[in-house]
Amino acid sequence: MMSEQDAGKCSSARNRGGVQRVEGKLRASVEKGDYYEAHQMYRTLFFRYMSQGKYTEARELMYSGALLFFSYNQVKCLAKLFSLMDPNSPERVAFVSRALKWSAKGSGKLGHPKLHQLLAITLWKEQNYGESRYHFLHSSDGEGCANMLVEYSTSRGYRSEVDMFVAQAVLQLLCLKNKTGASVVFTTYTEKHPSIEKGPPFVQPLLNFIWFLLLAVDGGKLTVFTVLCEQYQLSLKRDPMYNEYLDRIGQLFFGVPPKQPSSYGGLLGNLLNSLMGSGDEEEADDRQDDSSPIELD
Repeated sequence: MMSEQDAGKCSSARNRGGVQRVEGKLRASVEKGDYYEAHQMYRTLFFRYMSQGKYTEARELMYSGALLFFSYNQVKCLAKLFSLMDPNSPERVAFVSRALKWSAKGSGKLGHPKLHQLLAITLWKEQNYGESRYHFLHSSDGEGCANMLVEYSTSRGYRSEVDMFVAQAVLQLLCLKNKTGASVVFTTYTEKHPSIEKGPPFVQPLLNFIWFLLLAVDGGKLTVFTVLCEQYQLSLKRDPMYNEYLDRIGQLFFGVPPKQPSSYGGLLGNLLNSLMGSGDEEEADDRQDDSSPIELD
């Protein structure tokens, strides 16, 4: 008689064979350019596996599908696969890391803005506002970022901090040298937030500071920037990181010499590294990857 262990091995072998046959059909659809059909097949099979408790097969299916869509530059399909994964699974974290690294070919080491946008929207729907915010900052969707921040503020924040939600985002976008995105986020957020009266000028001094700062960035005059920061120190003391961000903004837009020419340390260094990507190891990995540059729609 066959032992339970042998029976389990046979069952696993049959499952692997079934997955391989399905993958063959899916690969054929992708190779024909029928990406919609392939994605629908992935969805159907994923939920079938999950309903049957075949979690290993579901993970393998998602991973193999991701690699297949990677090779055909299907960024929207990547985002849809991401939305199917368990938000708490380590596989999802690895999936995002690999997807962003792949999408970075030809578009900067932080990943393609379109992929960041799609990830941000998925995380927003899951009400994972913190992670959504990060990806919006690296997308080109300032309006979407602002709308997410409005929801984040109204659902999770204090009424007294409505100005701080947008101030942090604008300052970080400026640190990323995204002046246009910063302006769009600020304008959209202040127009749509139900607790912000129409401006400018605004009731909240911090919002007036951000408004003046965006104007000063366009002008590029150091004296204006310096006076502005001095006049609004009381508001800027609400978050110890504000002045750190402003030091960086001063260097980028107003010619202020850096306090530490070699690198940033402490909290600002950690935050900027998280925003701009970590250092040499990722760059080395990119150099070792022989994949050709890609273009995303």
